[in-house]
Amino acid sequence: MTERTPSWSRKQALLSLSSDQKAQSLIEFAFILPIFPLVVTGMFAFGVAFTNWMVLTDATSLGGRTVSISRGNTLDPCSTASTAVVGAAPGLNTSQITYSSVINGTAYSGTTCSSSSTTTGAAGNLTQGGYYILSTTYPCKLAVFGQNLVSNCTLHASVKELVQ
Repeated sequence: MTERTPSWSRKQALLSLSSDQKAQSLIEFAFILPIFPLVVTGMFAFGVAFTNWMVLTDATSLGGRTVSISRGNTLDPCSTASTAVVGAAPGLNTSQITYSSVINGTAYSGTTCSSSSTTTGAAGNLTQGGYYILSTTYPCKLAVFGQNLVSNCTLHASVKELVQ
C-alpha cells in the first residue's frame, strides 16, 4: 500500500491558519492581554476610592446626627462629632480625616470646640431648631501599578442636620 500525501503543502497550511477565525481570535487576544491587567487594576483602585467615599459619607452623616441629638448633653460638639465619625469609619485611617463644623452660622475647624457650659460657646450655639453642618475630607490614592493617577485627590462629605 502506498502512503497518501496531503494535497496541501506546509506553506499553504500556515497561510490557511492565518486566515482562519481561530487565528484571528488568538491575535486579538494577544493585543488585549497586556491592556487587560491595567484595566482590572484601575477598576480595583477606583472601587477602593468609591468605597472609602461611601464610608466617609456614612460616617459624616452619623457624626452630624449624633451632634444634632446631643444638645444639652455635650460641652464639645466637635469632639462628639469626630468621635462618632471615627467609630463609624473602621476602614479609614481616621488620623487623616479633617473636620469642619458650622453651628448656627458659627464656623469651627478641627476635632475640638470646647465650651465651659452648655449655654456658652459652641455648645451654647446648639439651639433647638438651629442647624449643624459637619464637613469632612479624606485623601484618596488612585494608584495603578504604583503610579498615582491623581496626585491631589480628596474625598469630601458634608451633612446638614436640624438640632433637636
